[in-house]
Amino acid sequence: MILRRFALAVALAGAVSGPLQAEDASVHHHALSLVGDPEYPADFKHFRYVNPDAPKGGLVRMADIGSFDSLNPVLYKGEAAGGLGLVYESLMQDSLDEPSTEYGLIAEWASYPPDYSSVTFKLRDEARWQDGTPITPEDVIYSLGVNKEANPRMGLYYKNVARAEQTGPNEVTFYFDVKNNRELPMIMGQLTVLPKHYWTGKDASGNPRDPMKTTLEPPLGSGPYRIKDVQPGRSITYERDPNYWGKDLPVNKGQWNFDQVRFEYYRDETVAFESFKAGNIDYWQESSAKNWATAYDFPALRNGYVKRQEVPIARTQPMQCFVLNLRRPQFQDRRVREAFNLAFDFEWANKNLFYGQYARVGSFFQGSELAAEPKLPEGRELEILNEVKDGVPPEVFTEVHNNPVNAAPEDARNNLRKAALLLKDAGYEIKNGVLTNVTTGQQMRVEFLLVSPLFERIVQPYIANLDKLGIKSSIRMVDSAQYARRLNVFDYDIVVYTFAQSDSPGNEQRDFWGSDAAGREGSQNLIGIKDKAIDRLVDHVIFAKDRAELVAATRALDRVLQWNELVVPQWYSPNVRIAYWNRYGQPKVLPRLTPGFLQVWWYDQELASTLPSSATQR
Repeated sequence: MILRRFALAVALAGAVSGPLQAEDASVHHHALSLVGDPEYPADFKHFRYVNPDAPKGGLVRMADIGSFDSLNPVLYKGEAAGGLGLVYESLMQDSLDEPSTEYGLIAEWASYPPDYSSVTFKLRDEARWQDGTPITPEDVIYSLGVNKEANPRMGLYYKNVARAEQTGPNEVTFYFDVKNNRELPMIMGQLTVLPKHYWTGKDASGNPRDPMKTTLEPPLGSGPYRIKDVQPGRSITYERDPNYWGKDLPVNKGQWNFDQVRFEYYRDETVAFESFKAGNIDYWQESSAKNWATAYDFPALRNGYVKRQEVPIARTQPMQCFVLNLRRPQFQDRRVREAFNLAFDFEWANKNLFYGQYARVGSFFQGSELAAEPKLPEGRELEILNEVKDGVPPEVFTEVHNNPVNAAPEDARNNLRKAALLLKDAGYEIKNGVLTNVTTGQQMRVEFLLVSPLFERIVQPYIANLDKLGIKSSIRMVDSAQYARRLNVFDYDIVVYTFAQSDSPGNEQRDFWGSDAAGREGSQNLIGIKDKAIDRLVDHVIFAKDRAELVAATRALDRVLQWNELVVPQWYSPNVRIAYWNRYGQPKVLPRLTPGFLQVWWYDQELASTLPSSATQR
């Protein structure tokens, strides 16, 4: 299941709950979960991670890097402005406290038959667009078509949705072309709902709107915020909608407390951080271990005007990595890819660049029960792997995959020697100082495409190691718009990317690793995998009949992905590092899956009054 960037409100509905198991279609679920029972019953008053009496008011200013040229929430082309998830809503919404669990939002309840061949949602009678128009099944049906057409990723995600129909008063049913896909009811609950009357209408100039094009016209939504001001490429400001249709729902208690949310755009993270230190940005999530260790000795923090905090997050850790583009001929040999992993010295980087704050990521499902265990496959996992035995590396059955470790200088030298032997076996030798394919004469030259200057100091030592192998490397730094365009069309040798996973993977795995996605512009198959065995393992994940089967299938997939040496794994931290100007209150207990700043924190007027006048918001 895809992890969404913005969690919106979740809503109360229905009277029956339970894990997503086969049920009679007449059962109405107020919540759906792929991992056990939903924590909150239908009659709960509010989530445990909110202050139900949180005051409303105040402004929060967030930093975003790059620029934006679109307010279209579903189109993959262009650069969408930060925060559009505050304007739009889904049929159901994720809990910030429970993995793979969602509660009704626009939908009052969901129901599905025992074979999971369809799902029906009852829309809330009170659900409204911000112009007061009711949200209808017609809007939902229209939204499915737009999402599938406007975004290749959503096209793959909703691949098995054959059609949608209105099947009752304020009810809509999605019919699937497959059976026994337990995740499909939940992923339909994630559908971003668009107002058909708005997108099929005309703008203020009398021109027809087109959801397949970028636009800077503030859109009509149904969420807790609406757009107040747009400075193209510079800032976007949202204001809380006092008439938000869902503001009194029990699940919205204590949430969406800021009167205004503004995203300020900066070309560079260093400049953005200086702006935060100067009091022009209110909240900062730190991505640099070096900065966290060395850059927080400034007057506002020493005086207590700025607070910083490490928030533990209970989630599957993402695979952050150097992606090797298999569409490039030099990366099509597994031995070459393994050599690139052997040349990366994580231990040196962690000690000298990261101040020992990170651990090496090894699994595509790091830190969860879904990760391949550090032993040879057995049981149901082994049975699944035997089905694709002829199409996977033989080491899958005989060895446990591990990243190279450089605990001592001699380890680094030995790993480089091993890399050199692998490259020789793959048909390369050094000629005139450059690693060269002896058959084709092609020199081994690669380019790291980067968007963040912070990564330049990480890549440079890696390049030095690659140079020892005769691999000539360079760095190309581009702006965020160009970076997004080149990722969409797979125009790169190596990029840094993070494959985020949920605790219940499913249909999104096709977009990550599926052969169909490899040639589909805008997909997340940045690696360029086209592998029949991996396709079969992805299907095992998607059609797992229960949790035990899902765990076995995911472990099998993870093991095969690791042994194919598709990426150079980087690192992870179990905590989210945040800093903020001390004018905000937070609940006594934060959500387990995120700090939830925009959703559950609030502006504290008493704290704000203690700050100096120089820190006054503008």
